[in-house]
Amino acid sequence: MTEHARDWNKSSWQNRPALQQPNWPDKMKYDEVLSNLSTLPPLVFAGEIRALKQMLAKAVTGDAFLLQGGDCSEEFTNCTAPRIRETLKVLLQMAVILTYAGGKPVVKVGRIAGQYAKPRSSDTEIVDGVEIPSYRGDMANSAEPIPEARIPDPERMLKGYYLSAATLNLLRAFTRGGFAALHRVQAWNQEFVKQSPMGRSYERLARQISQALDFMETIGISTDIPQMNQAQFFTSHEALFLGYEESLTREDSTTGGWYDCSAHMLWIGDRTRQIDGAHIEFLRGVLNPLGMKIGPKYELADILAIIERLNPDNEPGRMTLITRFGAKGIEKFLPPLIRGVKKAGFHVVWSCDPMHANTFTAASGPKTRNFDDILSELRCFFELHWSEGTVPGGVHFELTGENVTECIGGARQLADEQLNLNYLTTCDPRLNAEQSLEMAFQIAEMIRR
Repeated sequence: MTEHARDWNKSSWQNRPALQQPNWPDKMKYDEVLSNLSTLPPLVFAGEIRALKQMLAKAVTGDAFLLQGGDCSEEFTNCTAPRIRETLKVLLQMAVILTYAGGKPVVKVGRIAGQYAKPRSSDTEIVDGVEIPSYRGDMANSAEPIPEARIPDPERMLKGYYLSAATLNLLRAFTRGGFAALHRVQAWNQEFVKQSPMGRSYERLARQISQALDFMETIGISTDIPQMNQAQFFTSHEALFLGYEESLTREDSTTGGWYDCSAHMLWIGDRTRQIDGAHIEFLRGVLNPLGMKIGPKYELADILAIIERLNPDNEPGRMTLITRFGAKGIEKFLPPLIRGVKKAGFHVVWSCDPMHANTFTAASGPKTRNFDDILSELRCFFELHWSEGTVPGGVHFELTGENVTECIGGARQLADEQLNLNYLTTCDPRLNAEQSLEMAFQIAEMIRR
């Protein structure tokens, strides 16, 4: 532990103001649940967390690229093998496109196995003229818009833990048991994507990879090695409910350092990154790689102070800055941030979240995002980093492997009036598998520059 964090313990955040916490009505039940969680096995292990940090250190210098993606907010009912498989499948497809067409190793991190909490702009909302508590993710309450379903229930944190464990078990089986083998690269293509322009482009790339593997075997180079038959896949979520995070924070028996074992990587949101707040206090003491979302309302001095607080040793791979400015705002807000961080000499992974600041309400009613706006922000992100002499090191998407109709545009030119065909999210709109592949091909061209 650094000198800076010697006055830290995993409960010290409780002496600071903690925003975005559910108003748990039964304090005794809440404490009992946290006590139970603190005795349960860790979801991830310190050695895995250290391995991710080493890989992210390569993204700082441009020797690797971070792909982070998954659901906006996971739902308990979606913790099924087919849904987990389809999300993993599209992330594996995107990674292989970025690796093969982009020519760079890809660090694969899912928004999965714990993304059950969500921040809200208000503690309450009005539904049919009635004020009820806001939905804060399945780990707090139910999305059902009735008062009794919105009462925060700490037992949901236990359920979130067990479903995260089940998800991780399946992810490990898939990524280490043959499903993620490069020989299966063609089998990852979803049925509804295969006949699309992106599906055909992916099939061509998959055939090239298969031919390369066959050639290696023909000349006597074995492909029966972990790099070909397994995939390294890591989990992440926003560290929001601090009682839950504290309960899963453990001291590593080999190094003595403290790790939040709820996920390999944690990020802090735009709403909870107060320099003297509870979230910064908690995260400064755990040794996980950390992300920080940064939106248009940032103050440069605050960002620099937070980076210093969270990473006083300036360790490469510890900090990922996830910018979310929108297609219309990125040219204004990103350059001064880049210059300030660069001048301070901080080693960070620069990642772009092109989703959140490009959300709007469609004429047909639901929230949506335009594929062109997402791509525009990404392109601008790369170009601004190139012009500033810094490394565009990663991307952060809300996506799903399912055939949803939540974001307009893309190769099929999904229109506003088609959104209701298969609009499934209870949170923010996601790219579907086809749109995700199209995005990956576009990013690969930028990486190769």
